[in-house]
Amino acid sequence: MVLADDATPVLLIRGLTREQRHWGEFKTLLSAALPNPVLSFDFAGTGQLYQQRSPGSISGLRQSVRQQWQQAPQYNGRVHLLAISLGGMLAADWAAQYPHEVASVTLINSSAKPLSPFYRRLCWRNYPAILRSIIAGAAQREQAILQLTSARPTEHTDIVASWQLWQQQRPVSKSNALRQLWAASRFVVTPSPQCPTLLFSSLGDTLVSPQCSLDLARYWQVAHIQHPWAGHDLALDDAPWLVAQYQQQLAAIRQAGR
Repeated sequence: MVLADDATPVLLIRGLTREQRHWGEFKTLLSAALPNPVLSFDFAGTGQLYQQRSPGSISGLRQSVRQQWQQAPQYNGRVHLLAISLGGMLAADWAAQYPHEVASVTLINSSAKPLSPFYRRLCWRNYPAILRSIIAGAAQREQAILQLTSARPTEHTDIVASWQLWQQQRPVSKSNALRQLWAASRFVVTPSPQCPTLLFSSLGDTLVSPQCSLDLARYWQVAHIQHPWAGHDLALDDAPWLVAQYQQQLAAIRQAGR
């Protein structure tokens, strides 16, 4: 039996300087595993919107995604938000500002102040590498990002060429990257979402401390699941695990709604 909630789209939101194509095989696997439509959009300054100016606030970035969702053929007034890192801040802001629109919130390796100090929200040892990645050319930038976001980068060397091509096709400008970083640095924790909420963190995340997700889960009093070895980009490092966990989350939501 197909439940009415199965028509509610799942919307994937990526993080800093990333576009929807960076979901890779995760989106394909998730689409095959769920009855729900699975959508993804770019926020201003990235991907298909790379020529636009990135807003310097999380609310501005969120609104650029929300407007696309409202115009999508699958739009039905409600949405499940599944987001990573900076995208998680957009999702939290969305749930706080428009709670009637959000059916559930699932965040991956995200953070917020003042719950977590700045040196955990963006691990201080990575500051030089992050700055180099912003000013470097496409080839060096994407290789650096893989090293920063994957716990097993040698297993993903084949995708760097695709990332480099996407950056050449739809380049994220240095100014847009800095505006996104500025928006993330200023994001302040929102009230606990008024919908089912789940947080994921990765024990092998050396970009954003997994303690940040634990801090947020405690503050919101919501469930938190930690992957034992993955890096910051959990969807890249272990897509099948994340799909299985999220499939269980939506199944529990549907069961509770019967």
